[in-house]
Amino acid sequence: MMLSIGRVLAGGRLETTPALIRLASFWTMMAFGLGVGAIVGYLTTILYMTGVIHDTMAYVLLASITCLAAAEPEADRHLRRTGWWVVGVANMALAIQVGQGWGWIPRAGVDPWFWDRFRGWSQNPNQLALYCAIFGPLALHLATTTTNRWGRLLGIASLFLTFYVGRLTKSDTYLYTSILACLTFLGLRIRTWLRTGGNNKVSFSRQAVLLLLVGMLPLAMAMSPYVLTEASVIGNFAKSLTKDKGGEATTGAAALRVHLWDEALEKGAESGSMGLGPGPHLERPAVAERQFLERPFEAHNTILDLFTQGGFIAVLALVWIVGAAIISAWREKHDALLVLLVSIVIFGMPHLIIRHPIVWFSLTICLVAGTPRAVSAVSNNLG
Repeated sequence: MMLSIGRVLAGGRLETTPALIRLASFWTMMAFGLGVGAIVGYLTTILYMTGVIHDTMAYVLLASITCLAAAEPEADRHLRRTGWWVVGVANMALAIQVGQGWGWIPRAGVDPWFWDRFRGWSQNPNQLALYCAIFGPLALHLATTTTNRWGRLLGIASLFLTFYVGRLTKSDTYLYTSILACLTFLGLRIRTWLRTGGNNKVSFSRQAVLLLLVGMLPLAMAMSPYVLTEASVIGNFAKSLTKDKGGEATTGAAALRVHLWDEALEKGAESGSMGLGPGPHLERPAVAERQFLERPFEAHNTILDLFTQGGFIAVLALVWIVGAAIISAWREKHDALLVLLVSIVIFGMPHLIIRHPIVWFSLTICLVAGTPRAVSAVSNNLG
């Protein structure tokens, strides 16, 4: 932020891009929704100022970062270069954290484990899992869109370390996100491959894939009796991939989230769907463990938490900006960016991720890459 503002004060120019217009519109709607919610919350309930100040500062910083990044000249190129730095530094940091976790590097007062779940330098394993869920698709996008052979190799190689660390966190959400992200990327690549094939000549491999896709439905129907007989085996295998093998830890986390989601819906409805302002607004649930003793509490769902803060206005604004990013990436055929957005959406369902800067960095990349052209340029000669 300081470098960008300093450049502007020194006479640098800003560009009004479609991405900047969308981001500025989103944060304006968010500010209005949160402001109305804060008024409702002040009149109807007790607001904890610590949470209000924390979230307000976070939103102001995120709005400043995203808008300044989108207003930079050649924002697409600058964000892409920053993305390479993010991937490179992240992988070095992950390698150091793994070394500390296994005792190969001195920990220096850092406890990288939360019981049997790896958290590295993060406060909890879910935060580290979110980083891995974003770093992977980001590296994949950079690798699949570069012409540099070494850059492609670096991007693909970083996927293995990122996935390894993500699995060490034993995050069920990261597991589901990884599976769906891989399936999404595979489907998108097949779509791109089928559409961008030979001119008038259809290759044998392309014909084989088309026949396989056409015959997939009758093949699935024919195999359904055999699949049903092995349902228990498949279920046990799926449980073995989750933390605690689908045992008490998994069921306890599910019960906690259902309880919080119900309360969040009630709180939002009680406010007339206008929200209660920034910060958490739920009371500590009875099923919460010792790690959740802080009050007030959050719903651990991005949509529901935003619903309790800014009501329908904030929720609609978030759905609109994410949808705009998806449409932009789809229009420009950035398959890996679509996978990145899928990861963000899936991870945001059981977690509150709207305050994480890496999430907004990713959304900004998607918006700028999908709408790279500038509407106008504004020169600034204040320096």
